[in-house]
Amino acid sequence: PVSALIHAATMVTAGIYMIARSNILFTLSPVTLQVIAVIGICTALLAAAVAVTQNDIKKVLAYSTVSQLGYMFLGLGVGAFTGAFFHVITHAFFKALLFLGAGSVIHAMSDEQDMRRMGGLRKQLPVTYATMLIGTIAIAGIPPLSGFFSKDEILAHAFGANPLLWGLGFIGALFTAFYMFRMLFLTFFGSFRGSAEQAAHLHESPTTMTVPLIILAVLSVAGGLINVPTALGGGQALGTFLAPVFADSTSLAGELHLEHSTEYLLMAVSALAAVVMALAAYRQYVSKRIVPPADDAERGGLARLSYRKFYVDELYDAIIVR
Repeated sequence: PVSALIHAATMVTAGIYMIARSNILFTLSPVTLQVIAVIGICTALLAAAVAVTQNDIKKVLAYSTVSQLGYMFLGLGVGAFTGAFFHVITHAFFKALLFLGAGSVIHAMSDEQDMRRMGGLRKQLPVTYATMLIGTIAIAGIPPLSGFFSKDEILAHAFGANPLLWGLGFIGALFTAFYMFRMLFLTFFGSFRGSAEQAAHLHESPTTMTVPLIILAVLSVAGGLINVPTALGGGQALGTFLAPVFADSTSLAGELHLEHSTEYLLMAVSALAAVVMALAAYRQYVSKRIVPPADDAERGGLARLSYRKFYVDELYDAIIVR
């Protein structure tokens, strides 16, 4: 529960709230907004590249959170203040669901967090599996779940500001869909890879753990409805509600005006790409039954770099801590 609250909804998004709240100061400095957008997209891509090779179920989700925060900062940097805040809300729903779901899996696995020792859990943990599947589809940006609407709004603004930023954001979205479905398939599909003792203890979590999962799953499905874009016949309720907060910035910077046909194309491309990456993960981890290697020597150069988190911790230790 602490991970779900801190990593999904409250502490990590404080900076997003601060910039959104003091939006006018940032709008008056376009260079600062550009810096925020660049740092945001770099964060999104770096963290996504790390998440692709992690084996600890909570590490995948932790780096996923860092990546999604990068998306939110990209949104702020391109002036999509409502979009960024919308993503804060939808991300709170599906990421809290995924963290609590991971807790349910760890509880069932007698405190095991390594996905290489899991597998085939969907039969023993049907509620956990069904809710985590919903969370995974939502974060991957597959319609009509909540993540699709909020991520799409950010990417649409990025396209309007600079197509290069959109392209990089699109690559990040591909990564997101792949590593999230990788986590789902390694945990819930195939045959069980844990010990006989763990297999004997496998059980669905009690209602105190499954009921919050179900509530968050419902919110992950329906959360996008609070700000359906006009291109899809929605009224952008959240945007209207937040309009007074961003009024000065809007009058200074102007509103985004994309043709509906362009919006439809951007939506279709990102949704289709997410589905393709989900199928790629399925082929890798379900059809071919590939399990990530235990030894670093078995990894290729890029995979080792990703698994070692680009040696950021080692650099930090050498340069700063020592």
